[in-house]
Amino acid sequence: MKTINKIQTAAAGLAVVLALSACGGAATGTQAAGAPAAELSKTQNTRDVSEGVQPDAAAVALLPQSVKDKGELTVAMDLSSPPMTFLAEDNKTPIGVNPDLARLVAKKLGLKLKFENTAFDTIIPGIDGGRYDFTATTMSATPERLKVLDMINYLKGGSAVAVAKGNPLKLTNDTLCGKNIGVTKGSTQQLKHLPNVSKWTCEDKGLPAINGVTLPNVQEALTQLDSKRIDGVFYDASALAWANAQQPDHFTTLEPRMDTRSDTTVAMGLKKGSPLTPALQKAIQSVLESPEYKKSLEYWGLAGSAITEAAIR
Repeated sequence: MKTINKIQTAAAGLAVVLALSACGGAATGTQAAGAPAAELSKTQNTRDVSEGVQPDAAAVALLPQSVKDKGELTVAMDLSSPPMTFLAEDNKTPIGVNPDLARLVAKKLGLKLKFENTAFDTIIPGIDGGRYDFTATTMSATPERLKVLDMINYLKGGSAVAVAKGNPLKLTNDTLCGKNIGVTKGSTQQLKHLPNVSKWTCEDKGLPAINGVTLPNVQEALTQLDSKRIDGVFYDASALAWANAQQPDHFTTLEPRMDTRSDTTVAMGLKKGSPLTPALQKAIQSVLESPEYKKSLEYWGLAGSAITEAAIR
């Protein structure tokens, strides 16, 4: 079982800030007993943004009978990337943007929700094998993924590069050629963005390629950056901003965000051709039109990431 550590001191390092993962299982997302939400830090606040949300009749009507009979959806997430998807300090409740939105989708469908915490690169095989109904884990719709998944837009994303504190190497998004840049296994940054950026920024100009260093998760990547074993980390901009806010003065995030020359929208995914796809799309659209959607994004500092159309990719 993975474990979660509380943030205690700056000397504890980034591994502490980001060690926010544990074994999967059902979670209700209730608020910690006896403490008003306003007095809780975001890592402690297990409020359920979907409380009181009613089913959307049009979405429910599209549900396959087998799903109605089961009464529950299983969502796969890699619970290691705050503020998008991680565990509260109680070491059991999934919190962040993605858990919020997954709960809202389930409520719109009138179903219970079960969380399964799994490594990012094992999510698609798990969906394809029928272990999970869908995923909401900041996954973009690449051509490779669309071969095996139906994907439905729900949020705008974006990538950035973190470098050592103060940027002693004076790096920019255009001067990463020949540098060791950490990416997480199975991420869009590893599979698509880094190779593309390396080609047009470096290789097409006769410069050394960017050396992508594949690591299991972002906490390991940032820990290696903190100890100067790599030169940078290429990851979701929201997660890097969160890590910097929780544990400042360990790294510097390059501005502006990396231009990957691609659509940065992220999508929920389920098995290609699934009979659940129409209902899930209708439920996501209902969520995008709800006040709870905007409340969740504002709470997690991502108000600018809202979209209006749950398009099927």
